[in-house]
Amino acid sequence: MKFLLDNWMLLAMALASGFALLLPVLTKGSGLDPHAMVQLMNRDKAIVIDVCEPDEFARLHVMGAKNVPLGQLEDKLPQLVKNKSTSVIMVCQVGARSARAAASARKLGYENVQSLSGGLKAWAAASMPTDKA
Repeated sequence: MKFLLDNWMLLAMALASGFALLLPVLTKGSGLDPHAMVQLMNRDKAIVIDVCEPDEFARLHVMGAKNVPLGQLEDKLPQLVKNKSTSVIMVCQVGARSARAAASARKLGYENVQSLSGGLKAWAAASMPTDKA
């Protein structure tokens, strides 16, 4: 016990390091991989919403995706997806904005919202179809 009290800082660093190592494992299930996304698009006719800015969307996007920048999501999503039980997949360049967009959509009452893990980079790396505007 004296050792733990004398070396509390080492113990705190060890716990923080362990948590940092487990974080990717704990958050891995928070998004779809590209192959699961294709299955959801085909099976459930999921709507793909790209939350990138219009210039990013014009450069490259998932084929068939609709562009709604993250800042306009709360205003425009109800116009695009009227049925709140419809499957919706959020996409961005690397997955960070789409995860925030999925959380925002859930707050709006959408039940089946997911994010593409790794974003458009993971989609393109998996050789999935893309489009340019």
